[in-house]
Amino acid sequence: MERIVNVHIEKLPEGVYLATSRDVPGLVAQGRTVTETLEIARDVAKKLLEAQMERHGCPTLEETGDSFDYPLVVGGY
Repeated sequence: MERIVNVHIEKLPEGVYLATSRDVPGLVAQGRTVTETLEIARDVAKKLLEAQMERHGCPTLEETGDSFDYPLVVGGY
């Protein structure tokens, strides 16, 4: 089952991107591009949610359902 985790991305002065999430406490990921940062954030979120599930049961995250909005980031063209 897939769930939705909202992630906040910001570009740091050093030129890298930082991802954090209010939905998954402890989620911090950094990458050179938005895509790389999101890939790392997805892996970190999965591990954190698995650990949380072992300790406290299933986290309360929104299911993807039949449709949902997703911001698509497209590189320069």
